[in-house]
Amino acid sequence: MTPTRLFDFIEHQRKNAPLKKAFTTKYNGIWTSISTEEFCDQAKKVSRALISLGIEAQDKIAMISSTNRTEWNIVDIGLLTIGAVNVPIYPTISSEDYEYILNHSESEYCFVSDQEVYDKVIAIKDKVKSLKKVYSFDSIKGCSNWKELIELGTSSEHDTVLEERKIAVAPEDLATIIYTSGTTGIPKGVMLSHDNVVSNVISSSKRLPLNIGQASALSFLPICHIFERVILYIYMQNSVSVYYAESLEKIADNLREIKPNVMTAVPRLLEKVYDKIYARGAELTGIKQKLFYWAVDLGLQYEPYGENGAWYEFKLKIAKKLILSKWKEALGGNLELIASGSAALQPRLARIFTAAGMTLVEGYGLTETSPVISVNDMRKNKFKIGSVGQIIDGVHVKIAKDGEILCKGPNIMMGYYKDLEKTAEVMTDDYFHTGDIGEFDHDGYLTITGRIKDQFKTDKGKYISPAPIELEFLKNNDIEQICVVGTGIPQPIALIVPSAIGRNKEKYELNDSLLMTMNLINPDLHTNEKISKIVIMKEEWSVDNGLMTPTLKVKRNRVEGNHNHMYDEWFKNNDQIVYE
Repeated sequence: MTPTRLFDFIEHQRKNAPLKKAFTTKYNGIWTSISTEEFCDQAKKVSRALISLGIEAQDKIAMISSTNRTEWNIVDIGLLTIGAVNVPIYPTISSEDYEYILNHSESEYCFVSDQEVYDKVIAIKDKVKSLKKVYSFDSIKGCSNWKELIELGTSSEHDTVLEERKIAVAPEDLATIIYTSGTTGIPKGVMLSHDNVVSNVISSSKRLPLNIGQASALSFLPICHIFERVILYIYMQNSVSVYYAESLEKIADNLREIKPNVMTAVPRLLEKVYDKIYARGAELTGIKQKLFYWAVDLGLQYEPYGENGAWYEFKLKIAKKLILSKWKEALGGNLELIASGSAALQPRLARIFTAAGMTLVEGYGLTETSPVISVNDMRKNKFKIGSVGQIIDGVHVKIAKDGEILCKGPNIMMGYYKDLEKTAEVMTDDYFHTGDIGEFDHDGYLTITGRIKDQFKTDKGKYISPAPIELEFLKNNDIEQICVVGTGIPQPIALIVPSAIGRNKEKYELNDSLLMTMNLINPDLHTNEKISKIVIMKEEWSVDNGLMTPTLKVKRNRVEGNHNHMYDEWFKNNDQIVYE
């Protein structure tokens, strides 16, 4: 039977292809696995316990975890089974944001992962009237542990009620409220039904070549984000063994330990992997270094399906054997598929990773679309580098007159929680306004060319869309991050954070490299778009300094706000490259 509610996916796995290692988390240095059967048993105990605590259908339960872990999934399935609503919260936001979201959602219970998150919640607990109790996954002094629920749920006295509650959950019922991290303003609570997410899981699964019951995956993107969460339901549906990375810093170690077949990533992390491997190549000498650069240059020319011809494919075969295979070995050796989302992917990354035998496919979507709208697929000639793929089954997309991408389908959110006005602003005739600008090619592949709210006006009154310009700059390995700005000045300026490769160069070498890139790009831009100056930033933009979202997108408004008082001074400077 095809799943219709989110908790049906693990039941589907149990009935059709149960796993001995369904979910695995490392505790105190030891990988600890749980089977499908054990997972279902513990989720059922959580359901029983929540019924004992008086949780009713549509009651809200918050989840805040600094790392992905098995317990999160168990509690998620347990609460969904009785019709409760999961409110996942980003762990990196402030206590004040916790207070707002917990109050706005009226969450009754909150699950936290560790001491740091617990301290932030406890600091505002008294300001959240609805919050009855906090449970932790780690053992924390003074905090109830989630295992108490497992104990409480051992008794079968509520099984009749549990079965009735489970049957009563309808596909159209609210399943989760996800508060968008956003780059501006107060977080909005995106309401997603079981059907919103289930339809997305089933349609997206068709684009991922997963061998049922045979594949393994490494999970490290935040589980509170809809991208990773949907991927985890896809893994449940396809009986993929899930391993949770210990942290972002230990991903490389975990990849080598686990040797997964598939993982998801965001461009920012892939850029760092690329830079790290490229930097190692730069340390080589003589013929080894020449071979390394030859192989990389070849990989950067990659086109799928042998489009470059037999001679290229012959050279690529040699490059893979001598050099590029080591890239794959560095990431475990078995990695066959990387699905990238959340932000624009540089085509060079898709080329080099795929050339090395790790197909890197880009997809597109938003929290409000549950999230996938389109995604590439290497099979059946459905992979086009530079695009975000073709639209998934059941979803309809059209491009508005101003270029905005409009989307309709079973994946479109129920609306913003307690905000009919904002919901109405983004919906027209059942079409959701994504805020992104895009276009289709003649084969039906979607390309994202910008975001409406990112456009700015120079003092000439001309609108500039910075994203396409930024992507061109990012083809230069010396650039880690870029933000093209220019509100109120005659010509745009490029704010650039150099990559590790760029920082290791002499100042004159870096300047020459960046100026060469600017001079290559400018002739193809409209007069009002041409970059007038490059400003080198002192520090990297990150989540910690508030210049990136938890999903690793640059907070353009913050970056601009920190520097717009300098625009005139920089613009009047006679040098083409200025250091902050």
